[in-house]
Amino acid sequence: MSKQLTFASRHHQLTNINSWTPDSQWLAFDVRPSGASFTGETIERVNVFSGDVEVIYRASQGAYVGVVTVNPQDPERYAFIHGPENPDEHWHYDFHRRRGVIVEAGKAVTLDALDITSPFTPGALRGGTHVHVWSPKGHRLSFTYNDGVLHECDPCLDLRNIGVALPCGPVVVPKQHPREYDGSHFCVLVSKTTANPRPGSDDINRAYEEGWVGKQGYITAEGREQRWALAFIGDTRSDSGDKVPELFIVDLPDEFEAFQQAATEPLCGTSTTMPAPPKGIQQRRLTFTSQNRYPGLVNLPRHWVRSSPDGSQIAFLMRDDAGVVQLWIISPNGGEPRQVTAGEQGIQSAFNWHPDGKALGFIQQERIVICDVGDGRITPLTLPEQQGLSPDAVVFSPDGKYIAWMQDVEGFRQLFMTETGL
Repeated sequence: MSKQLTFASRHHQLTNINSWTPDSQWLAFDVRPSGASFTGETIERVNVFSGDVEVIYRASQGAYVGVVTVNPQDPERYAFIHGPENPDEHWHYDFHRRRGVIVEAGKAVTLDALDITSPFTPGALRGGTHVHVWSPKGHRLSFTYNDGVLHECDPCLDLRNIGVALPCGPVVVPKQHPREYDGSHFCVLVSKTTANPRPGSDDINRAYEEGWVGKQGYITAEGREQRWALAFIGDTRSDSGDKVPELFIVDLPDEFEAFQQAATEPLCGTSTTMPAPPKGIQQRRLTFTSQNRYPGLVNLPRHWVRSSPDGSQIAFLMRDDAGVVQLWIISPNGGEPRQVTAGEQGIQSAFNWHPDGKALGFIQQERIVICDVGDGRITPLTLPEQQGLSPDAVVFSPDGKYIAWMQDVEGFRQLFMTETGL
């Protein structure tokens, strides 16, 4: 039986990962309007057993906040998007005008430094970060990024990329512009994009919807332990020039010092080029679907690629030959993807793995369901009479006993949970 957790006449927005505190007691959320502008002013959490609601952070000076994630090891440490204080006509919230903030025990610090004045500072960024996802042990964060310097030069050059924040800061910038600021973490981009991908190549012009691979990484085809890796979706071009979203992976070094070594292009970019990945970091393509009847990973429903806890399988959504959105998995070493779900009922949401790595949760027929990754068997957790409420953001508690989501109740997004039975 499902349990409603929030009741206030306002929206309660869950992020699709890192929503629970590690003790499985609280769910963190923001209050921005669903489907509307980024105008939430608080980050909050609700105790799933008592119903108590606490404000974690309140924005000031006209800034807005949202998309909160919880450190998987520390229930008092949160990361989220923060818009500009004192916004004006030129400098206001946008993809390239936002930053990450970490709140720990009530104290807020800026995650990613901003330096938009050449020469740029290594470890600082020149734009906006989004969806700050903690690595499984809470040591690093990934994020998506849009570049402000190139956006001002030519918006077509502002290509979305994947970045990593490392706890080897602080990064201090000269502050030659009144909007520049320092950051607590050393930040770099780890994906490589180009404005004009070559048809039929592995070039991409957009990298997005990333996920950490494994709690401890994964085992390579050579039997080596790869401790850090991120999988993501990259938009390629088919031989005919059509956009085809494919699955990519990038292996990352263990040592922080390796992230500070530039390759042939500067880490912080130039006035006309995007920041570049550090030396030795190369993205690798995992799927090749241009010849499928329905090529590419799907963008609707929007989803983030997710790795099994042991790192051996990466899950994603793609249409079958009948055009139905199904769940697929593939090894981080590549090979042929395996279709997990089947039938006429497609998947309607992003998904997440159960902590035991044997099942995934998502929305199907507007019900919360659990899918056995071995045989594709679907187990509904909510009843048919609960349909029509637009459920979304299905997230398992760290102990695996509960699953939470959000759905519409009388015009507002409310949070719910139920037992998994696992």
